[in-house]
Amino acid sequence: MPNTELKAEALELFNAKEYEKALELYLYIAGQGDLASLSTVGYFYHNGFGVEQSYAKAIEYYKKASDAGEHSSSYNLGLLYLRGLGVQKNSFKAHEYYLKAAVKGMPQAQFDVALMFEEGEGCDRNYSEAAFWYEEAAKRGNAEAFNNLGVLFKEGTGVEQSYKKAYILFKQSATKGSPEGQFNLGAMYGQGFGCEENQEKALEWCRKASFQGHQKAKDIMYRLQQDGQIVF
Repeated sequence: MPNTELKAEALELFNAKEYEKALELYLYIAGQGDLASLSTVGYFYHNGFGVEQSYAKAIEYYKKASDAGEHSSSYNLGLLYLRGLGVQKNSFKAHEYYLKAAVKGMPQAQFDVALMFEEGEGCDRNYSEAAFWYEEAAKRGNAEAFNNLGVLFKEGTGVEQSYKKAYILFKQSATKGSPEGQFNLGAMYGQGFGCEENQEKALEWCRKASFQGHQKAKDIMYRLQQDGQIVF
């Protein structure tokens, strides 16, 4: 049976919570040289699916896959190093592995690398690099990357300041469902930054962010309601 069919069968077993049988299949497929399955075996040990949970075993499989160029295993190694799970916490190693996955085109890794560059965690702070990786993640649809890149353009940090670009990026983030993007888009409408001032749209996007639990948006909506300016 071809590996693609075996992987489909293994996934069905996993979804049916028959973890031991699924793991047996993934181990077999990994033995045929399938790097994604090798990483998946690490994931089983990482989370204790069908086996006794073991970060040490997870790291063993992740490293084998990562060394061979498999991106999700690199990302998961970064996560373990960042949180100090099964290894001594090391943000520099986390950044190294996240960057390895980011270069391979993994959107979440690109976002996390950007965040680390912006905050100077595990690396020297570099806003230009942060902007670059936020843009890469945004190209692949990451809603929070659109928002964070918008903040950089709004403030002119690591990029040439532009309210217009910030507005466009916040709008893309907001329409993708990011509460932070929705709140920031509302603020742009409220102040007329990068767009025509529109208090109705400002309120609309603030309300949407509030419904998703955004605390600042909730506070604003509460104050407006208390002042009798809106009916929530």
